[in-house]
Amino acid sequence: MRMMLCVTGLTLALATAPAAAEAQVRSDTVTIVLPAAPDRLDPCETPRSVIGRIIRQNVVETLTELDYATSRIIPRLAESWEETALNRWRFHLRAGVRFHDGSSFDAAAVVEALERTLDPALTCITRTKYFGGIDIKAEAIDPLTVEFVTATHVPILPTLLAQLSISSPATPRGVYTNEPVGTGPYRLAGWTQGESVRLERNPAYWGEEPAIGGARYIWRSESSVAAAMVETGEADLAFAIAPQDATDPATDKVYPNSDTALFRLSLDIPPLNDRRVREAINLSIDRRAFLGTIISGEAQLATQQVGPSALGYNAALVPWPYDPDRATKLLAEARADGVAVDRPLRMIGRPGMFANSNEFVEAAAEMLRSVGLNVRLDNLEMSQWLKEANKPFAERRMPNLLLTMHDNNSGDASFTAFFKYGSEGRQSELHDAHVDALIAEAGAASGENRAHLYGEVFRTVYEDLVADVPLFHMVNVMRVGPRLDFTPTIANAVELQLARLRLRPQS
Repeated sequence: MRMMLCVTGLTLALATAPAAAEAQVRSDTVTIVLPAAPDRLDPCETPRSVIGRIIRQNVVETLTELDYATSRIIPRLAESWEETALNRWRFHLRAGVRFHDGSSFDAAAVVEALERTLDPALTCITRTKYFGGIDIKAEAIDPLTVEFVTATHVPILPTLLAQLSISSPATPRGVYTNEPVGTGPYRLAGWTQGESVRLERNPAYWGEEPAIGGARYIWRSESSVAAAMVETGEADLAFAIAPQDATDPATDKVYPNSDTALFRLSLDIPPLNDRRVREAINLSIDRRAFLGTIISGEAQLATQQVGPSALGYNAALVPWPYDPDRATKLLAEARADGVAVDRPLRMIGRPGMFANSNEFVEAAAEMLRSVGLNVRLDNLEMSQWLKEANKPFAERRMPNLLLTMHDNNSGDASFTAFFKYGSEGRQSELHDAHVDALIAEAGAASGENRAHLYGEVFRTVYEDLVADVPLFHMVNVMRVGPRLDFTPTIANAVELQLARLRLRPQS
């Protein structure tokens, strides 16, 4: 199924309409277009790209950081660390650092940040995605030394702590905040709900003063609008440019991101509790037809929720073929056995999830209908989509296929397996004792054995259980305007460090 998409005159007109009031910004301030608006700005939610691209490593920082060029963990707010005993790590903190509210960054602040993140009163994605299944505590040894103790062996703890954003100890417990206070090179200057978020340079930053004075974040769900804003100079940078809008090689930069698109299935609800129905869904989607049309031609067909760069990726898994005839036969067999194949299925998308995501779900729904499935399509806004994505799931819900985008740019499958497939995982539909045991064993392992065990998790989910519908390992296109000297990387799946942007000299 090939799709031809075009920019309408109305869309272009909207993008190029005068915006004199918005254009009056400082010359060293950049305007960045995001595909969706943030629903909050809490530091414990920075793994979500809609939040992380604004505040992660800009407003709030982490103890450690992944160097994506070398795949090594490097210092940030911690200067060094060592494993002092089994299940015990000691981190030595950077001296002379202050939060934007003037309070000192010290070991007590790190302890407070961890405890707030792990507080079950908040469903922080940092807790549920990265610390799920891990029993961890922190203790201040002295003002600049903090010790982490885990109940089980966590050999990648320095990597794990690259996900823990450190906010001021004054950040309230038990409630989300929209006023993040961190140690970063920028501080929050304002958030006008529905319009923009503004950051300004932190004059008291502990590190090198960044070249960019501040940023204004706005959001446009239509790729053509975002692209036109950069083209006309109304914005400096835009994420998620669709293939049909990426028309200028000088400004449109393709980069691998860590996102995997797939449909998650409600496995315990008929008819999706029948393996034949799940196989039929996988067989009915012509994944290759989307490549180069609705989905970038540089995306890869997916077989699992992590990409090839992650430790634990199973390269032996083979993508599903497109076989609608086989899908139709499987559904007929299930129907003959009394399975409620004709029951309505709810396909759930979200505008702005990725470029052309609306067009994708419309086409995918039609493919499922063509083999005899009764599909109802719902595109939900962020807050409603999150209620569908996260536990506790609603009672008496319809059988559903939830379109998700999972990012794992940390390089380790542990940040996927429990969250997505563990029985207690926040976004898991699976309850399988064997998978739970594999995840636990893999989490305590190291090296090749760790990679093998996580690879077995993904093989079991994909081949033995047919638990979901993997689609694509995505790439992204960023349009970078002529004022900026910047090349995107996989890091930009969840963050955009303003300090790494450079302004080109004016001619």
